[in-house]
Amino acid sequence: MEEHIEAVQRMQDYIAAHLDADISMAELARASRYSPWYSYRLFVDLLHMTPAVYSRRLRLSKSALRLRDEKGRIIDVAYDAGFESVDGFQRAFYKEFGCNPYEYSLCPTPIYLFKPYGIKYAKKKENKDMREVKTVFLQVVEKPERKVIIKRGKEATEYFKYCEEVGCDVWGLLCSMKSIGGEPVCLWLPKNHIKAGTSEYVQGVEVATDYSGEIPKGFDVIELPKCKYIMFQGEPFAEENFGEAIEQVWEAIKKFDPQTIGYAWDDSNPRIQLEPVGTRGYMELHPVKSI
Repeated sequence: MEEHIEAVQRMQDYIAAHLDADISMAELARASRYSPWYSYRLFVDLLHMTPAVYSRRLRLSKSALRLRDEKGRIIDVAYDAGFESVDGFQRAFYKEFGCNPYEYSLCPTPIYLFKPYGIKYAKKKENKDMREVKTVFLQVVEKPERKVIIKRGKEATEYFKYCEEVGCDVWGLLCSMKSIGGEPVCLWLPKNHIKAGTSEYVQGVEVATDYSGEIPKGFDVIELPKCKYIMFQGEPFAEENFGEAIEQVWEAIKKFDPQTIGYAWDDSNPRIQLEPVGTRGYMELHPVKSI
């Protein structure tokens, strides 16, 4: 089974690296190291969609971000996304996101982008071998007064439980929304922001205090004050070792005393987790106040 997971992961990696090109099943088979027929079956069995559908959804999500951020022509975006006609692109875009691409380009609204996880990294890793010491960097950063559009869970205190309660698709929706920080965030809310019967751990997107855009159905908005944070950042890591990378940063946080640099922990503001990305290292922000 592990060999099959590795094979599908190699196909996912190949698609991500060649998304702007026409990808044949023969090329994916070479990446997977199995026959085209068997590679196709493995892909469908583990990801529940064909390679063609997977690639098309990735291209549509990429095109949506381009329509959100650039003032290009629909026809150029359609051709760059691999569609032979604007009509075909419009139909596919509407089917995927429930809106017309031209109308979306004029007034971007939150949509569920396709943000697949690598099959190799989809399950929680239990590797907690801490024998190799890693460096954890820290710096004090300041967050401005802001709003955060959040989706609450039920009892979740961490990512995997949150996904069980809410679903992992929320992240794709948040990625479609422009954030003042450049990316969505995960938050451990302080007691004053937790509603009865909802979770401590949530996902959301930080926006300006004057944000007047659409709030997705089922989401809440909280307001946060200007606040200082200590940002802890681990070393870059191999993606399959993300669990260990998080544990290493957590160990460093447990041992750190903010009083050594003139601060105390601030329990009135949320702790912030950024998406673990191997090339930059795991990053987590803890609120502090001056002493």
